[in-house]
Amino acid sequence: MYNNIRMNLIENLKWRYATKRFNPDRKVGADDLRYLKEAVNLSATSFGLQPYRVIVVSDPDVQEQLRAASYNQPQLTESSHVFVFCAMTDMPAAHIDTYVDRAAEVQQVPREQLNDFANYMKGSVAGRPEETIEPWNKRQAYIGLGTLLAAAAELKIDACPMEGFEVGEYDRILGLTDRGLTATVIAPVGYRSEEDATQHRAKVRMPLDVMFEEV
Repeated sequence: MYNNIRMNLIENLKWRYATKRFNPDRKVGADDLRYLKEAVNLSATSFGLQPYRVIVVSDPDVQEQLRAASYNQPQLTESSHVFVFCAMTDMPAAHIDTYVDRAAEVQQVPREQLNDFANYMKGSVAGRPEETIEPWNKRQAYIGLGTLLAAAAELKIDACPMEGFEVGEYDRILGLTDRGLTATVIAPVGYRSEEDATQHRAKVRMPLDVMFEEV
């Protein structure tokens, strides 16, 4: 039914779980960390605008501060690194222009050929009601989170997606507000502790015929 690649993906997704306790003595290596970054960077976003940034925290002092702002959850300090997905709070025209400039460079086309596309994006995205832009940017960040979880599972690196933190404190600790960013969702990554009983629980999901309808 499945070829080996597909079966590997399914088995890796079955293997992963929201890790509650990490082994603080095991760290993610530089090559694996770069792989995770590249995977997130290749995530789909609307128009390819990538309206978020990711802060990867491994400084123990900063992790301690983030733990205090995360209701003292141990994942923040026991994990190897903490990925903090930070959505842009706006969508300035300059961001779109920067994207189009890079597209012209990477795709090796004259910049003026992309002017109509740039204007369309400005009208479609930057022109939408102000109160809808930040939530739209946050939804893009969640796509990146999903990619991170799948990529980590492929490398047998554990991760824990988390929304349980004080956004204002994260923004202060990481200096996000002045950069036009806000903490949206986080994912500590590393390697599970043998003491984490959660890893032994069977994964609970709905049957496929309940989750999906074919029309």
